[in-house]
Amino acid sequence: MKLSLFITTYMEDILVAWDVFAKTLFPVSPTPPPLLLRDHAREILQELVLDIEQHQTAAQQKEKSEGQPDHEVDRKSAAAIHGTLRQASGFSLIQLTAEYRALRATVFRLWAPHMAPFTPEVFMDITRFNEAMDQALAESVVTYSENADRTRDTFLAILGHDLRSPLSTMTMAGSYLTRAAVGSDGTRLMGARVARSAATMTAMVNDLLEYARTQLGGGIPLARRWENLHDICQAALDDAQAGHPDCPFELQASGDLFGAFDRARLQQLVSNLLNNAAQYRADPHPVVLTAHGEADAVRLEVRNLGPVIPAQSLQAIFDPLVQLAVEDGQQKGAPSSSLGLGLFIAREITSSHGGKISAASSAASGTVFTVLLPRMPPTDAL
Repeated sequence: MKLSLFITTYMEDILVAWDVFAKTLFPVSPTPPPLLLRDHAREILQELVLDIEQHQTAAQQKEKSEGQPDHEVDRKSAAAIHGTLRQASGFSLIQLTAEYRALRATVFRLWAPHMAPFTPEVFMDITRFNEAMDQALAESVVTYSENADRTRDTFLAILGHDLRSPLSTMTMAGSYLTRAAVGSDGTRLMGARVARSAATMTAMVNDLLEYARTQLGGGIPLARRWENLHDICQAALDDAQAGHPDCPFELQASGDLFGAFDRARLQQLVSNLLNNAAQYRADPHPVVLTAHGEADAVRLEVRNLGPVIPAQSLQAIFDPLVQLAVEDGQQKGAPSSSLGLGLFIAREITSSHGGKISAASSAASGTVFTVLLPRMPPTDAL
């Protein structure tokens, strides 16, 4: 009996075996309802049959064997919907793939007594079934992963938003304790520590919120006004100085620094670059921030002398959740103070302004981050 005909004829037997295995993936109690066990199993098998019976050229077979890019996956297929629902039901990715492994084994086990003597046609049936199974599994994994990523990013966005209130309280408490009329020298010292810690945590939360926003497809919205970049740089430098009181910072400004900028976003961008530079600088060298006005743009540079960043690290330095690697493993401050999002957020803010950001590192010149920002937004952003 041909495999496609067998699956259609013995569909219920295969689904019963699916039920038995799927039940082992749930907690012992309570017993999951049959609809949750089977989910889209019947529709997946029906799609497998259609795929096996459809004429396929050698070129199509080769293309299928190489897999589809994620953006070309049919997200309305039964397998794709199955992946989404399994993630929402609390299945792990291992459990999802185990379902397909069990389904494949069950079909072959039940088909064996009905299989004709081994011929090229039988071999082709097995090949086509495996190809279709692999395609279905890939569709389920893609949508499972997308849903998991979306759930994670939504959680991060909510977490970052909810942390703002207690951080604001910490900031006000630190500011209050540093007043000359309040408490003793010890109290003021503790207040300064609280303020620095609150500033560091606020920067991390802001990066977390921006990361979640970009991953959820919202991009980074801008509120452009005619701003003086010198003032923005000074405010960012003050923030960085509060977080790194032992690091010397220098600001060098020249030329016309006015442009249509989002002040809050650019302050976050410059703060991220300064904080990164302060963490990786070598004593006693300062972190130097340079702002220079050009004809139609403003150029920012943040420079620090310290361990050289390897060329392979520079390739991924602006990717999210990447911690900088340095040749001798030396850095200022604790790595745990960074989420590995600062440079990613800097890149996204730069791109939102229609600008470009780059990094270079050498023993002679140190590590230099360069940001080129057009004074006016590109016409397609208006």
